[in-house]
Amino acid sequence: MSWGIIHFLFPYPEKVKYGKVILSKNNEVIGATLNTSDKWCLYSSLEDVDPFFIKAITQKEDKWFYYHFGINPISVFRAVFYNLTSQKRVSGASTITMQVVRLLEPKERTYLNKLKEVFRAYQLECTYSKDEILEMYINSIPFGGNIEGIKAATVLYLQKNPNALSTAESSMLSIIPNRPTSLSIQHQKEFLKSERDKWIVRYYEEGIISDDEKYSALLEPLHIKRENMPRTTPHLNRRLINKYPLDKVIKTNIDVGKQIKAEKIISKYSRRQSGLGIYNAAALIIDNKTNNVIAYIGSQDYDDDQNAGQIDGNLALRSPGSTLKPLIYALGFDRGILTPKLQILDVRHDFGSYSPVNYDEQFRGEVTVTEALKQSLNIPAVSILEKIGTPALINSLKNAGFNTIKRQEKRLGLSLALGGCGVNLTELTGLYAAFAQEGSYTPLHFTSAEIDSSKHQIVTPESAYMIYEILSQLKRPDFPNNYQNSFHAPPIAWKTGTSYGRRDAWSVGYNKEYTVGVWCGNFNNIGVPGLTGAETATPLLFSLFQSLYTGNNISKWEYDIPEHIFEREVCATSGKVPNIFCDHLVSDTFIPGVSHTEKCTHLKNYFVSTDSSFYYCHDCLPKEGGYIKKQYANPSVELMTFYLENNLPFNAPPQHNPKCRTSITGVAPQIISPVEGREYIITDKSTELEMKAHLSPDVAYTYWYVNDHFIKKIERGQSLFHQFKFGQNKISCTDDKGRNAEIYIFVK
Repeated sequence: MSWGIIHFLFPYPEKVKYGKVILSKNNEVIGATLNTSDKWCLYSSLEDVDPFFIKAITQKEDKWFYYHFGINPISVFRAVFYNLTSQKRVSGASTITMQVVRLLEPKERTYLNKLKEVFRAYQLECTYSKDEILEMYINSIPFGGNIEGIKAATVLYLQKNPNALSTAESSMLSIIPNRPTSLSIQHQKEFLKSERDKWIVRYYEEGIISDDEKYSALLEPLHIKRENMPRTTPHLNRRLINKYPLDKVIKTNIDVGKQIKAEKIISKYSRRQSGLGIYNAAALIIDNKTNNVIAYIGSQDYDDDQNAGQIDGNLALRSPGSTLKPLIYALGFDRGILTPKLQILDVRHDFGSYSPVNYDEQFRGEVTVTEALKQSLNIPAVSILEKIGTPALINSLKNAGFNTIKRQEKRLGLSLALGGCGVNLTELTGLYAAFAQEGSYTPLHFTSAEIDSSKHQIVTPESAYMIYEILSQLKRPDFPNNYQNSFHAPPIAWKTGTSYGRRDAWSVGYNKEYTVGVWCGNFNNIGVPGLTGAETATPLLFSLFQSLYTGNNISKWEYDIPEHIFEREVCATSGKVPNIFCDHLVSDTFIPGVSHTEKCTHLKNYFVSTDSSFYYCHDCLPKEGGYIKKQYANPSVELMTFYLENNLPFNAPPQHNPKCRTSITGVAPQIISPVEGREYIITDKSTELEMKAHLSPDVAYTYWYVNDHFIKKIERGQSLFHQFKFGQNKISCTDDKGRNAEIYIFVK
């Protein structure tokens, strides 16, 4: 009872105050921090230390350590006898346990403090096992300067881990803690070597090393030099230290060899790019088999203070440009609205209050899904997103680990397809790793302790396969023109992205083994005219991929064809299921029971006069004959308007029979400007807005009305501008066949 009260009133000393040490996947030290006392004191377990060092240090300091209870009575009596007979202190009686107490609570060496030390030693023995006490000891013994403990000593002096020590090195390190000044590694190397050799002989005489070990150790030169603490992954170190503030050892999955290679490539590449005004770069490399992050480069150079090198480009929130488009197309495949050979529109289009254009401000009319993604066209991507809905894309991104999207989702819209959000390189690279793993996302593992194997099926294996087939093609506009070794381009699937204002250049690629993400730009958010994903980021991506293989020998990855995917013949003109008039067929990939089954309608039958100058409708078709049946193009109103506005020829039908008195049914005008429901803000009452509509091919002129008042009759292709009043305005358009359309806008 009394012991318990004393123990409560005077608790045992705190454990060793460690800094943090960050290890690679092979236990190499890749970073560390000082402890709260500004000492290099890094934790190492007994199992991680050379057994001979443990044997040597206990033999030298306290050979009876495992047999006493903190105090060795024989050593105490011997020390008292020698000190009294010699009238001075010539022998100490401190056990390893007592030395631990002294290291944890340094005090002046007096007899009173010695008694306190004895009490504390007894407390320590009551609280910890012998191995735990010995572990505290080897982790806190001084090695000169601000170096404490065997781990810090071996890393800083010998550039190795304590489990890789030779007999000579263990012997040397075992004698320094008692005399860290006189045996200074930096200033007393010759004396240190002679003392080391004396103890090697002594350890031999005491039977803890063999004859061969003794001679080998004596012949070993003293290779020792203090180096700086390794700082292989400074950005990752900071990230993990903030994430795991209580851990004294953080073991990462970093492959040091691949990390150093990648750092050198990025540093050299960034120096070349700096001449173009592009100063920053970051990259992430993932092992697809384990989802481990094996290389993490946060900037071109952590010590580049002039260009904010300490910012972590893997965590910086940036616009992703076009890099989210593959996910949009994959969701389109999974919903059955797309197949690779399906023809989709790339024409001018307003999506409510959003009016995107392509990167080159040109439109192509009709393109296949494959070409639309390969060319990274904007209008098709936004159109697909409109069909699948932004909530579906947002939900997929959140399931793919985009935590930044969670904070933005309430204000995200169709611009999400073109980079109208903020993401970071870690999230983006993780998404593409999911494409490499048949559409299944698993959280990235930065440390060996992170073993989260939970999976989210972001897209089906079938759509992931179709995305790979598209993104692995080399004949595409985002292949870098100036890539010197284009014939050595790695066989990977990749996608580029360039943000608005040319502030961010992205390139993310994957094969079966690795996923690599690259970002280039400026941390100060200054755009550069020549910065693009293709020309700036992709050459760096290719170089990083090639560095992952010996001799740049990357084997072609044959993506396993999923079980539920097949091929079918489709019309080459529309990409739809062939109709009887489809005479040119191509093979297309599809998902049975999911993919669209709409029949092709790219042609339409007309009954035309014998001279093909006009066609007859059902009501005016002559009963006595005198007509022929012909097929003409049947484009949508939007596509037909594109053809007419750009003077592109197409197989258009002739005009309708001018003598027909029957009302013609057909497609009514589609008012495209102004945009229905949009609010227009004008600062000058004289401002005019353009009025424009898509028209059927049989229309020659239109009548325009505003608020039910006639404005003007205009011929097809003419422009009409009007000054609107403030408030709500009704706009009506009637074509020459009597078909009508109307919308409402608000002007203020």
